[in-house]
Amino acid sequence: MGAQHDRVVRDNVHRDIVLPDDIGRLVDTKTFQRLREIKQLATCHFVFPTATHTRFVHSLGVQHLAGALLESLEHVHPGLISPLDKKLVQYAALLHDIGHPPFSHAFETPDIFATYRHHEDWARVILQDEGNDLRAALIGNVGEDGLQRMLDIMSGDVEIPALHEMISSQLDVDRLDYLMRDQINTGAKVGSFDVHRLFRATRIGDDGGLTITRGGVAEVESYLMMRYHMYHNVYFHKVNMLTQTYYVRALTRARVLAEAGEMQLSPRMWNMLCNPDITADQYLELTDAVIQAEVTGWLGSQDEELCKWASLICSRSGMHKRIRVRDLTDAAIKTSGPAIMDILTAAGHPSQDFITARVGKEGYRPYVRGIIVEGGQDISEFSAMVRSIVAPANDIMLFVPEDCREACEKVVEDALAGG
Repeated sequence: MGAQHDRVVRDNVHRDIVLPDDIGRLVDTKTFQRLREIKQLATCHFVFPTATHTRFVHSLGVQHLAGALLESLEHVHPGLISPLDKKLVQYAALLHDIGHPPFSHAFETPDIFATYRHHEDWARVILQDEGNDLRAALIGNVGEDGLQRMLDIMSGDVEIPALHEMISSQLDVDRLDYLMRDQINTGAKVGSFDVHRLFRATRIGDDGGLTITRGGVAEVESYLMMRYHMYHNVYFHKVNMLTQTYYVRALTRARVLAEAGEMQLSPRMWNMLCNPDITADQYLELTDAVIQAEVTGWLGSQDEELCKWASLICSRSGMHKRIRVRDLTDAAIKTSGPAIMDILTAAGHPSQDFITARVGKEGYRPYVRGIIVEGGQDISEFSAMVRSIVAPANDIMLFVPEDCREACEKVVEDALAGG
């Protein structure tokens, strides 16, 4: 009977995604449907106009890949994972992003939220809220014990670590889907990997964790190189970092004005910026559209600073320009900072027009348990290519008004030469 209710979703990454009836009941909840209104890549569409895909379709893709990986593991480890745990791993994969704030990771900061929690913590809060519709649907599917077991899988509190590692590790179905999906939707051409070949090379080791066969190492290398280039070329693109800063500046300025009694916020915006005890229901009211509508409304603000950040977001005219100097150091920034401020002041710009963004680019980080090759070696020990991208490449981006860029570049170059 259940198969008669299966739905098939057409997807530009995985083609057909099948939603069995039990997963469909979770997808149909208001809590999950909210993810349609959370873009996967925050402000990346300022750089890549087609990058408007959402956490909703990404989550469908992650549960699809979880099902494919579980099926592959069943062939090589028959009966090791129980039918209930297979179901719960797919549920966990589907729901891994339900706690994301608007604009995804860009807004995941206490600089914005008066009640700050990481999105994984918010997911737990949401699923433990007695009145939440998604919680009710989960209990209807697997009972309260099943819900708790799923939360344990999400947190890694399970006897078979692979159950957790499938959805949260250096080689999990979340990362696999977003890399494939983000490359397609941005149009970036930075490499590729065969996800099904990766699955065929995946095993559960003697310690219960995921391992990769030696024959799968080349495919893991392809995956890691694609990830490395996506971070360099897409996720940390200078315009993406700059527009995220504009949003954060606008929201933090609005909070200052509201707390000073100089501005009235909408109830939802007040909950985000000023409410120290925001509830799960109030949090779930926040979406990209809510934020964008508020910011657009600030174009007419009497506050010059708030109006400025809103205008930069909404018109993209007069955006700051990145200082074109390689290998910036904190010492050089500290040395050149006063001179840069003098240049900005002389040109009539306020101190807020000196913008700094920091990014840490990593190709691979073997933390806790990295990607293990059969035999117990971390892949960085096994692969010279992976070793070449282990070291983090910390980058500092400086932005100033366009009319000051050349003078500021000269100051920074002089500071580096003397440092």
